[in-house]
Amino acid sequence: MAKVFITYPFSEDWIKELLEKHDCEVYPETSPPTIDEIKKRIKKKDAILCLLRDPITREVIDEASALKVISNYAVGYDNIDVEYAISKGIVVTNTPDILTNATAELALSLVFALIRRIVEADKFTREGRFEGWLPELFLGMELSGSTVGVVGAGRIGSSFAEKVMKLGANVLYFSRRRKVHLEKLGARMVELEELLKKSDIISLHLPLTGETHHIIGEKEFQMMGRNTFLVNTGRGALIDEVALAEALASGRIAGAALDVYEYEPGITTSLLKMDNVVLTPHIGSATYRARKGMAEIAVKNIILTLEGKEPLYRVK
Repeated sequence: MAKVFITYPFSEDWIKELLEKHDCEVYPETSPPTIDEIKKRIKKKDAILCLLRDPITREVIDEASALKVISNYAVGYDNIDVEYAISKGIVVTNTPDILTNATAELALSLVFALIRRIVEADKFTREGRFEGWLPELFLGMELSGSTVGVVGAGRIGSSFAEKVMKLGANVLYFSRRRKVHLEKLGARMVELEELLKKSDIISLHLPLTGETHHIIGEKEFQMMGRNTFLVNTGRGALIDEVALAEALASGRIAGAALDVYEYEPGITTSLLKMDNVVLTPHIGSATYRARKGMAEIAVKNIILTLEGKEPLYRVK
């Protein structure tokens, strides 16, 4: 029976198979363990099931002499020193696919919340300021007929693009690889600069890498039109948050909706005060189906690896 450290107290039915097959130590708090806590608890463990918030650094990995698999409860894995883990013979896994639709739906929800000013209108109504229908009350923009720029056309970006095209939007996409299935639906692949200049709505769906860090900054905001809306359900540091706040305050762009933040869980203070900003607490995959499914995949990745088999989803 192998030893496993689980960094979050998941519902037992979500991780039942792992609890039955292996000796599991479950971190009892919903607040994140510190690096020192992880280092202490990972000693002599064969596997770790961790969250995106948990830093599995070189320092942490060096404490885990018996570690065979790092199972990340997320599709992204920028919290893990993947190359160093692999160099140590440790398998790194993640949980893609199951959360694709949920996250794409959240991105679409944020688009509507932003362009139809739903959060602003809700606040206005709750404050007792609604005195009757008016022709120009909370005018917004329609998705149908608009141009949507999709930055990153992987699983989630492609799913989002398909959804908005079905609702009548025109799609430009920026991606490392051509997506024939999107082009058959009418999407067009373009360079980032063209996408920024021509899109009414821009939605980010990239992983965080050295190349994508601050892919949207002051220079990019200058390329956007003043009526442009920006949505981010990818990774917070894709956007230079200070530059975003300045672009919003100056009217350089029309609005933004964020589910992820550059210094998460911290948020640039000025964004909290802006009516043209919609903020959600990293809930892209927060559906019962997706979150339970992620746990089941993370569990299966550990079990298969410890049995000497190929995990469902190996990183690199």
